[in-house]
Amino acid sequence: MSGFLPVSKKDMEERNIEQLDFVFVIGDAYVDHPSFGPAIISRVLESHGYTVGMIAQPDWKDKESINVLGTPKLAFLVCGGNMDSMVNHYTVSKKRRDFDSFTPGGECGRRPDYATVVYSNLIRQTHRNIPIIIGGIEASLRRMAHYDYWSDKFKRSILLDSQADLISYGMGEKSIVEIADSLKSGISVKDITFIPGTVYKTKDKELLRDALFLPYYDTMKENPAKYAESFHIQYNNTDPFTGRVLVETYPNHVYVVQNSPSKPLTQTEMDDIYALPYMRTYHPMYEEKGGIPAISEIKYSLISNRGCFGGCSFCALTFHQGRIVQTRSHESIIEEAKLLIQDKDFKGYIHDVGGPTANFRHPSCEKQLKYGVCKNKQCLFPKPCKNLQADHKDYLVLLRKLRALPGVKKVFIRSGIRFDYLLADADDTFFRELVEHHVSGQLKVAPEHISDVVLKKMGKPENAVYEKFITKYKRLNEQLGLKQFVVPYLMSSHPGSTLKEAIELAEYLRDLGYMPEQVQDFYPTPSTVSTVMYYTGLDPRDNTPVYVCKNPHEKAMQRALIQYRNPKNYDLVYEALMKAGREDLIGYSPKCLIKPKNAGNFRKENIHKVHRDDSNINKNGDRKRKKKTIRNIHKKK
Repeated sequence: MSGFLPVSKKDMEERNIEQLDFVFVIGDAYVDHPSFGPAIISRVLESHGYTVGMIAQPDWKDKESINVLGTPKLAFLVCGGNMDSMVNHYTVSKKRRDFDSFTPGGECGRRPDYATVVYSNLIRQTHRNIPIIIGGIEASLRRMAHYDYWSDKFKRSILLDSQADLISYGMGEKSIVEIADSLKSGISVKDITFIPGTVYKTKDKELLRDALFLPYYDTMKENPAKYAESFHIQYNNTDPFTGRVLVETYPNHVYVVQNSPSKPLTQTEMDDIYALPYMRTYHPMYEEKGGIPAISEIKYSLISNRGCFGGCSFCALTFHQGRIVQTRSHESIIEEAKLLIQDKDFKGYIHDVGGPTANFRHPSCEKQLKYGVCKNKQCLFPKPCKNLQADHKDYLVLLRKLRALPGVKKVFIRSGIRFDYLLADADDTFFRELVEHHVSGQLKVAPEHISDVVLKKMGKPENAVYEKFITKYKRLNEQLGLKQFVVPYLMSSHPGSTLKEAIELAEYLRDLGYMPEQVQDFYPTPSTVSTVMYYTGLDPRDNTPVYVCKNPHEKAMQRALIQYRNPKNYDLVYEALMKAGREDLIGYSPKCLIKPKNAGNFRKENIHKVHRDDSNINKNGDRKRKKKTIRNIHKKK
């Protein structure tokens, strides 16, 4: 069925719908595009014969705002948005953001903090017995007990705080259809305990005979080391082939049970999902407010894969999309590209072809689709696994097909290249064509840091690998007669980074002659290895202590060191260098980061002195000597 899904009773009447099967409450504006989770879930349900209506950004202070489409036959669905609502609202320094890309006109304040919990509790005020299914990134990454950075508290599973019945975690296409079919068949939501990719709550311990019990919630709350232990168990059970059923015990004999993840989608299943009749834009009701800013980022981009075996410690992809890469066929992507070309505003530029990692187009090794991923090994860290299949041939063929389409001038890759995987490929053909055809003047890569001590905690390759990549990138640009640059993403204050490592990074940037315009301070978001380190002071993978920078002032110093040339950062950089005993980096030599605090006064006083001494120079005196002296004083600054 074409057209947007119902957003009002009038829309329902036009479709001859008396009562919807599902009412979907979302924290973003309604955008019917496959880059938006609610759009995919609603269209998948529709393709299976279910009716779905959308309530986008309801007034959470008015319980009637949740009732505008009536009571659904089967369930309410709730999603906080494409981003965790707290990340959407606050910077890492916990300051309120002043722009929301997922809201009409970029207006802030249209959704509550902890949106999934607030919306679900709002529904419960007027619908005591209707099932509530929560999903999306916010629910998925908070599905078990977790550390919440914004409140600085250890929180229960979101299933309990939201009063919902089920969590559909991960990408959700398979589990939501199984949930819908179960509800339609008459199974009570309390008895839906068997679907992979879901979390439920129970008091019946008989259901849990083969389950793996995590540490008791109150024990984890009192002892963060127990949370690190629990997280490590969860981390080793994120694979759909080997993952065990996990159980968290709460007071009053309440059990929160996580079933094993859903199986990865086949290529045919992926193709079917992206072929659904999306309108590919925001609902027209937002036009008068200027539309939805987020659409500009993805309107002319193509998703070619999902899942990531990169294993970065600060990334939650392992817990959400999983480590097994899933791809769309060339035919599916080409068909979508043709839709972009037909758009009246298309200028000939495809902005991106990728996913979490653009150059991952197949599982990292053959055994994964049969046996799952390794529990205690990473595919790329600390070195590429001997079983890793580093091969860009399929991606290369896809890009060539897209470049050849009539109406396409350029195909860019902007979603990120994993440079260590690129180097692991013995064939340089893709690397060469990447440089020649797919860089828009600047290639964005993410070394994140240069200290091997910090990189190890990040799960990133050692700095020598990045250096090798840069050398090769420069050589290819020279061979092709191009002048293209690399923009490295860098992170400050990640667990493991002291002032010593922050200064090492500043020295590296000094030698490189580069000062980044933007720096990302480490942001502790739910369900990442790095966040567990931040909260517990332990690396959950081996239980070793980790230095954690939590003091806001020290965090500011680490961030300032990366941008040491910025005059606004002078005092912070000076303080950091003094505190670290690195006074050798304060001075006038080329190796110094900053000049002494009195450098400005030194210059002014000495220039005035030269002018005063000029009165002693006779009419035939050497005025050239005076000018040379002043030039030297300026140089010293």
